[in-house]
Amino acid sequence: MTKSIGIIGLGNAGAAMCRALIGKGVSVIGVDLAPARQDAARTLGVVVVDTPAAVAAQADRIILSLPKPEASLATVEALMAAEHRPTVIIETSTVTPKTVIACHARCAPHRVAFVDAAIAGGVASMAAAEITFFLGGSADDIAKARPVLDLLAQRIFELGPIGAGMGAKVVNNGVMHAVMVVLAEAFAVSTKLGIAVPTMIDILSRPDGLMRPLEHRVGERIRGGDYAAGMSVSNARKDSVLALETAQELGVPLFAHMAAHTPYEIAESTGMGELDYAAIAKLWEHWAGVSLSDKG
Repeated sequence: MTKSIGIIGLGNAGAAMCRALIGKGVSVIGVDLAPARQDAARTLGVVVVDTPAAVAAQADRIILSLPKPEASLATVEALMAAEHRPTVIIETSTVTPKTVIACHARCAPHRVAFVDAAIAGGVASMAAAEITFFLGGSADDIAKARPVLDLLAQRIFELGPIGAGMGAKVVNNGVMHAVMVVLAEAFAVSTKLGIAVPTMIDILSRPDGLMRPLEHRVGERIRGGDYAAGMSVSNARKDSVLALETAQELGVPLFAHMAAHTPYEIAESTGMGELDYAAIAKLWEHWAGVSLSDKG
């Protein structure tokens, strides 16, 4: 097996990984459609070639860092059609679980290992070889990918079958973006009320602030299926109404808060009013046909 590692896609993320690998003495073979990115990669010490097939000819371990799902699919197809196919392909592009499952299906008949290794973190952590990876794939495929990932990673979460890595990133990013809307709304209301932004940050960053729903309500009550006593659904609904009324009086539009209020109305109307408000999770268990409790 050649010691070279191939990187297809030399944008910000791809270039950062090149820098990290070259810093550890690894020979990197790369390709990108943009001449400016090719030139920048050469200054880092990357051996730049013209096609994905040319990368595979010199490196049997390949990382994908591409801008969109179609590019990943097209690249995998090109690699499978190449005279020399890689041993393992590591997908780090931000794509959907459906895309990586489709890529894996194209690789499997050729016995090419394929894993999805979604990246959590920014360019600085990539260049410093301190990436957190959300990893999905079979045990055999992961075993082939780990020597490459270990060169780049500070932490690796092995999450399950192919698609689990990208799935975790999609969920993580979705939560972050939704919480950002809630926070923007909240700080607009608190500022209208004359509460300084730093003060509100201190309030929300307390142990009983933003982390409380995750650590206690999800980590303890939902996982344990324990909805007795606690802050009730009815009281949570009442507090939600007060928040909406206050925002309306102040002339602050609330989109996320309004949407989040509806499940409390549904939960109370279905007889869950006296349960801890973590019990709204039971609505999604019913709607999605899943169990969120460790008890199953």
